[in-house]
Amino acid sequence: MFGLTPAEWEAVELSLRVAGVATLASLPFGILAGLALARGEFFGRTALNVLVHLPLVLPPVVTGYILLILFGRRGPIGEFLESTFGIVLAFRWTGAALAAGVMGFPLMVRAIRLAIEAVDPRLEQAAGTLGAGRIATFFLVTLPLALPGVIAGAVLGFAKAIGEFGATITFVSNIPGETRTLPAEIYTLLQVPGGEGGAIRLTVIAIIVAVGALVASEILAQRARRRVAGL
Repeated sequence: MFGLTPAEWEAVELSLRVAGVATLASLPFGILAGLALARGEFFGRTALNVLVHLPLVLPPVVTGYILLILFGRRGPIGEFLESTFGIVLAFRWTGAALAAGVMGFPLMVRAIRLAIEAVDPRLEQAAGTLGAGRIATFFLVTLPLALPGVIAGAVLGFAKAIGEFGATITFVSNIPGETRTLPAEIYTLLQVPGGEGGAIRLTVIAIIVAVGALVASEILAQRARRRVAGL
């Protein structure tokens, strides 16, 4: 199918795995960050907002280098994870997922934050007057009403993770079968004579995956909106 070589298929499958893990792992934190920025009034809120959006404005290579400093085997977090839990992120596909998740996090949080801000606070107050606690109100009122935005944020994060290159290659390098994702494979093919054909094939695959993710997001968001409207 598509005439892809085994190495090209390997890159596509690895990219899907990396993007899926990155999205699922970062989504709970994205919801918490979006809720804190949308509803929270606390010291350090501006600092949190800056920290969340920093990967969006920093060069991806800088973000990847920071991850390497922190999560590398000699980094403070990386050394702790390896010595305590035996987890190694640098130059592993799990590290690629971490880098992709960090790069997609700002887009995810922004969509979730806007969705939560669009929820009428009076509905949350009404739930509180009926005896619902803050956690129950969030799961029963806020989250269902903000669900289309949460889905949109997850898809944006997934799409960004699929296309992430700079931070990933800086943090985990370009190792065939381990960290060579779809963008890295395209870059590699463009560096060798006769590799343009493979690069074009993978570009088509990337477009198909991106369009498919957006279409699926729209379908899921419409279903969520219909379900909310029927409440």
